[in-house]
Amino acid sequence: MCGFGGYFGSIRDAEALLARMIAAIAHRGPDEQGKFMTADAGLGHARLSVIGIGDGQQPMSDVSGNLTIAFNGEIFNYLELREGLIAKGRRFRTSSDTKVILHLFDEMGEDCLSLLNGDFALAIWDNRRRRMVLARDRMGVRPLFYTSKDGVLYFASEIKALLKVPGVSAEIDPIALDQIFTLWAPIAPRTAFRNIHELEPASMMIATPGQVTVKRYWQLDYPHRDAPSKLTNEDDAAEELQALLSDAVRLRMRADVPVGSYLSGGLDSSLVSALAAGMTPLQLQTFSVTFDSAEHDESAFQTEMASALGARHRTIACHAGDVAGVFPEVIRFAERPIIRTAPAPLYQLSGLVRQAGLKVVLTGEGADEVFAGYDIFREARVRRFCGRQPASRMRPNLFRRLYPYLPGLQQQSVEYLAAFFGAGNTALDDPLFSHRPRFKTTAAAKIFFSGDLRSTLKGYDAAEELVSRLPQAFPLWHPLHQAQYLESRFLLPGYILSSQGDRMAMAHGIEGRFPYLDHRLVEFAGKLPPEMKLKGLVEKHILRKAARHLLPSAILERSKQPYRAPEARSFVGAGELDYVSDLLSEASIAAGGLFNAKAVANLHEKCRTQPASGFRDNAAFVGILSTQLWQKNFTGQEAGAARAA
Repeated sequence: MCGFGGYFGSIRDAEALLARMIAAIAHRGPDEQGKFMTADAGLGHARLSVIGIGDGQQPMSDVSGNLTIAFNGEIFNYLELREGLIAKGRRFRTSSDTKVILHLFDEMGEDCLSLLNGDFALAIWDNRRRRMVLARDRMGVRPLFYTSKDGVLYFASEIKALLKVPGVSAEIDPIALDQIFTLWAPIAPRTAFRNIHELEPASMMIATPGQVTVKRYWQLDYPHRDAPSKLTNEDDAAEELQALLSDAVRLRMRADVPVGSYLSGGLDSSLVSALAAGMTPLQLQTFSVTFDSAEHDESAFQTEMASALGARHRTIACHAGDVAGVFPEVIRFAERPIIRTAPAPLYQLSGLVRQAGLKVVLTGEGADEVFAGYDIFREARVRRFCGRQPASRMRPNLFRRLYPYLPGLQQQSVEYLAAFFGAGNTALDDPLFSHRPRFKTTAAAKIFFSGDLRSTLKGYDAAEELVSRLPQAFPLWHPLHQAQYLESRFLLPGYILSSQGDRMAMAHGIEGRFPYLDHRLVEFAGKLPPEMKLKGLVEKHILRKAARHLLPSAILERSKQPYRAPEARSFVGAGELDYVSDLLSEASIAAGGLFNAKAVANLHEKCRTQPASGFRDNAAFVGILSTQLWQKNFTGQEAGAARAA
């Protein structure tokens, strides 16, 4: 796991620029740095040594010197690929997975990407063809950004490095801000920074003099809703699932350093930890975050699972005010405004892993997307059920069963439940049916946008742009698969794997590994009948069945408790930090022109006096504060007016 930056084109002071770029992302690779330059291309690298510790320095060139690579991530099946290459007569002088990529690329060109099982972003300079090839892993675990200036292509693992390029500056993209306040994340390739782009997951970029081409090399797919499934026997499917997941964990245990595991206390991380514990000759080290508030805390389940595994378990407590304390750093590493505080405890957790002396952890992220674990999937099913009989007074009662951890919801009337969840208000053939309530509720926070920003946006609709990005086959999929695609293709790489995943872990030089996102497992799950994933209202049914002999019943049978963190109340009250008051002051808000200063002042006061704020106010508070922090971090100002997109 590492970070890299580079350029394609002719520039002045190349060595100094590469040094500045890599220094900006040194947290991603604290072990060593390297640079490579030619007349019209350059690569810089900051290394976190995990595999091939003694001989995996980068940038790395092949024997001929024609190919040079800068690589961030891991290729988990590199040993199998290496054996195949040796059988073809290839010779290896190093033990790293990086050299395997070079040999494969030499043989197959960019077609070799289809053979890689890993989480990666890479840049390969092909000197013979005078071209730069960039690529990113299938699910979007590892980041890669790019921009152009004066005819030169610049790229890097984080945008901080691109801001070191002369003439490249930080400026908010108002369209991206609108997307964040609707969809939770920008729609790639757009980023929060105007004119700085993100290479999309499962994509490659081929740059030659005067031409840049971007294309996909893999596609998330699902069968036609009426196509008969070949996976009809649940026992057989569960057995195959367990074998695939076990192998995904086995591959991700490969490292020349110890591998630990995050343990939330839920099904997903517990199953990964259980499989990992059986594969390590050492005592598995597990890590958890705990909360003072009962509605967020899962420590009892974490302790039970760690005890069952015989793991060496460490926890870090997220106390009242801790979220506010680390939030400026969270935004600096996330490099975008966010509307949730959930990344903050994960930032603390990765710091705990670093303090324990580890560099690598397994995580259960991805299981909810791949096996339909989120409440939004169950909620969409109930909404469709209600929509078929909109006059029913019985059907909306099912919404209470979905959210037992929200006591206020249990007291609401049938009419309120039906209205709140939009039962019967959305056309059943709407491509965003599953997500309309979330988008509508989130977008309500845009009431705090300023008149100038609204004028700039000119009625722009982020949800409709999302619809325009859907694949042609989307209407032919089962509704559950449509909902899974929306989560897996957009929110997963755009928010979960970015703001909560790679960026929080790599802030402390920690590599997260995601067994549930092994592409073989993703493809297998995509072919499963919907009822094997969401059986009635039981989420991840087939995963539970695969785990039945591996987990304690209390873990196996517990209801899904989504990971959340305290939000607006983390920032207000007696211990309110100075930066919060400063950034939310009417003067600071008014100076930027992005938000309505008087409305934000009222919101701030409301959150101070009514700590149990609703979703809209929480999302607005966190979103506005994080936008102000983004401006301060990256532009040197506390606010800045948005120009037309």
